[in-house]
Amino acid sequence: MRALYVSHPQVQMNANVPVPLWGLSAEGRRRAEAFAVSGVVPKGAMIFSSRERKALELAELLAAQAGTLVLSDHLMGENDRSSTGFLPPELFEAHADRFFAEPEVSVAGWERAVDAQRRIVGTVATALASVPRGVPAIFCGHGAVGSLLKCHVAGREISRVEDQTRTGGTGGGNCFVFDLRGGVLHSEWTRLEDFQPEWFAPVATADVLL
Repeated sequence: MRALYVSHPQVQMNANVPVPLWGLSAEGRRRAEAFAVSGVVPKGAMIFSSRERKALELAELLAAQAGTLVLSDHLMGENDRSSTGFLPPELFEAHADRFFAEPEVSVAGWERAVDAQRRIVGTVATALASVPRGVPAIFCGHGAVGSLLKCHVAGREISRVEDQTRTGGTGGGNCFVFDLRGGVLHSEWTRLEDFQPEWFAPVATADVLL
């Protein structure tokens, strides 16, 4: 089954607010709204989401376009970084580099990459098992766990070269098409603005994007 994974776009950062409670910034919401009406979201699509606010805000916009409800699960959340809380950008990037480079190590108490990958893959698999045949499925989530899911689907080692900041656009707001059961990655991370509706169309009428 082909499915679409979408990472939330830009957020309103606040060092005094827990990261899972951050919402979309004005720019992030503008991008999410534009994507929702771009023709990518099919009517009747099942919309799954992390329970973090930024992902839920994206999911609600897509669900409104699909005419369906958001199905949320905390297990679709970003890798657990609560041990360090908010980190300045430069320090965060250094931690993220280690997170991907040393997947079996807990970086400063962060959830290990191998554990986060196991969690997101299992949760997405469970969600897909509930999707009726022929119904499109869209997952709204985050950059790190999305990249870990992408690595698993494509049979690639965990590496930051697979991160959305390397193959998509900076600031979040990227997506890719995948078939978890078939082990096929139909597209790499692609900016919301560059993603074409036909890439998520039924296989019979869409070209596979390698």
